[in-house]
Amino acid sequence: MAYQAKTKLNSASVKKFLNSVENDQRRNDAFEICDIMMSVTKEAPKMWGTSIVGFGSYHYIYESGHEGDAPQVGFSPRKNALTLYIMPGFSAYEDLMQSLGKYKTGKSCLYIKNLEDIDKKVLKKLIRESVKFIKKKYQ
Repeated sequence: MAYQAKTKLNSASVKKFLNSVENDQRRNDAFEICDIMMSVTKEAPKMWGTSIVGFGSYHYIYESGHEGDAPQVGFSPRKNALTLYIMPGFSAYEDLMQSLGKYKTGKSCLYIKNLEDIDKKVLKKLIRESVKFIKKKYQ
């Protein structure tokens, strides 16, 4: 059986999803991240799956043959942190990451507890560079 991605673009309301975030600080930060990503990407926010707000899209194909679609950048206001999906790895952006502020990273995720803990100008540049990278690699 072929693999089917769970996180697919859909027509659910981004505003309704963000308004459902229980934590006031996380909800406010999520709306601000949404505005930042929209201004940088010039794309409207769309829901991907039930909990990711994405901007733009690209089609990927792995060497294994697995393929699918994903947002160019996106975020999810998770319980423990804002999770930003902004690039396939952070090593190429080490200098920007050093001046970003307080955060943690995963493989392709940036975790931010509070938006006030980071430099938003640096975040905008990370988002811009990430989109540029994705477009160059996949489009």
